[in-house]
Amino acid sequence: MTAPSASLASVIDHTLLAPTALREDILRLCAEADQVSAASVCVNPIWVATASAALQDSTVPVCAVVGFPFGSTPSEVKAAEASAAVADGATEIDMVIHHASAVAGDQAALMADISAVVQAAGENVVVKVILETGALDDDAIVLACQAAEAAGAHFVKTSTGFVGTGATVEAVALMRHTVGDRLGVKASGGIRNRATALAMLDAGATRLGASSTLAILEEDSESDSSDAHSPKGTR
Repeated sequence: MTAPSASLASVIDHTLLAPTALREDILRLCAEADQVSAASVCVNPIWVATASAALQDSTVPVCAVVGFPFGSTPSEVKAAEASAAVADGATEIDMVIHHASAVAGDQAALMADISAVVQAAGENVVVKVILETGALDDDAIVLACQAAEAAGAHFVKTSTGFVGTGATVEAVALMRHTVGDRLGVKASGGIRNRATALAMLDAGATRLGASSTLAILEEDSESDSSDAHSPKGTR
């Protein structure tokens, strides 16, 4: 699979979630995302207002993480966090599920957790549900995907990038098989180069999360340039 950089940029959430990130780091993230027309900038809730102001004349939306990175806060706290982020300008929310419920096979608890955030975010906000696939077996991944769909979420997402192995082709393929074409699938965690990004898209991802966006796009541009100058029949 070969995607030109403009197309690849349009499916990447340009991400900075380090707890030590400073205001100037967030402003640089926003400028970079605007320059390449990324799918969104993804930031911690404390930076949503800053990012929203920086991107007020841009088409790039702001995504906020909720319950990040462990998902171990009460659902009502996640809902309040989502509501505050939306008030600050977020139009996408990436929430972390309560993983113990997935491990225990408690779909009702998962649905309640996700529904609280979906309802707090409102009908015009995209909600992505982070499963932390590296910490779950296949049955738990399928259960969480089903709960996300039933709760009205728009995407399921592999990972926070802070726990376990991050995104894998196998997890993305399983999630896509579970949700069909009804939900988006976001691959995130450990996507640092073009080959990995394209492998995730080939496996069924429709959105990527990356902090190495510019490096990935540079590789993509170099690949396109090389392909354009290759003799016919050598690609």
